[in-house]
Amino acid sequence: MTMQTRRHPIAGNWASLLLPIAADDSIDFAKLGEEVDILIAANVDGIYSNGTAGEFHNQTEAEYDRIQETLASRCRAAHMPFVIGACQPDPHIMLDRLRRAVPLKPMAIQVILPDWWPLTNPEAMDFLHRASDVADGIPLILYNPPHAKRVLTPAELADVCGPCPSVVGIKLADGDARWYADARANLAEFSLFVPGHHLATGTKHGVAAGAFSNVACLSPRGAQAWTDLMRTDIGTALEIESRICAFMDYHIVPFRRDQGYSNAALDKLLAAIGDWGPVGTRLRWPYRFVDVEQATRLRAVAQLALPELMETWR
Repeated sequence: MTMQTRRHPIAGNWASLLLPIAADDSIDFAKLGEEVDILIAANVDGIYSNGTAGEFHNQTEAEYDRIQETLASRCRAAHMPFVIGACQPDPHIMLDRLRRAVPLKPMAIQVILPDWWPLTNPEAMDFLHRASDVADGIPLILYNPPHAKRVLTPAELADVCGPCPSVVGIKLADGDARWYADARANLAEFSLFVPGHHLATGTKHGVAAGAFSNVACLSPRGAQAWTDLMRTDIGTALEIESRICAFMDYHIVPFRRDQGYSNAALDKLLAAIGDWGPVGTRLRWPYRFVDVEQATRLRAVAQLALPELMETWR
């Protein structure tokens, strides 16, 4: 079967902008600017804001605007590609965020499906068409993570996103070999962003365009080197992936499975383990965060298990 041409060339290793939260629960915007500069210097393929780890669900609209302006101004000056997340569970607030992101001219804008009550497929199509009108020609990326109220199959995603040409990419969870076959059959025209720690597998299957990457939370520069390696030595990249997954399974996932910490808490823990910038582990109230002492303990473990990642960011 001939593969369809993708709607947009967006691809690669995208680093998440994480919010440095002060002890008084405010966003430390000086540290946020420093973080953007560090990610630019790491020469990642792009930087994105307001994913789950960016705590899009727990900020005011004034803070949202300041976060996006901080990202956009620094990225434009450095010619660094950036994506803005307009995500918000309320569809009207989300459209307002999207509208205010348009003048900043990101490469794309990420949205979710409104999330208090799950949408039917026709409702989802209506929402994406309205979002496309508001985006005024800027491409959209649909974020459909495992914790969404409705996790769509590849066929359902094709039904929902196919009629909306502004949707050029989808951030989603992957699956087994059958899932990858379904994705190839239904979603070849979209840039698919799989979980960062599965990027080599997604590349091997010819499905993944890239990742909005949790591995980049651990080490932006290391994740970029690993992503670049996939183009020349997929075998070695897959071996590194097996060690990344083992580290996640044994040392990171238990914080969620056994202690109830959120995915955002895990991503901030990874950043603190990597110790590459002024992020810290603190989440905004009322969400619990992992004590930074755990990051200190796990840093030596990561350096031993994943030297390719942990040594390349310095």
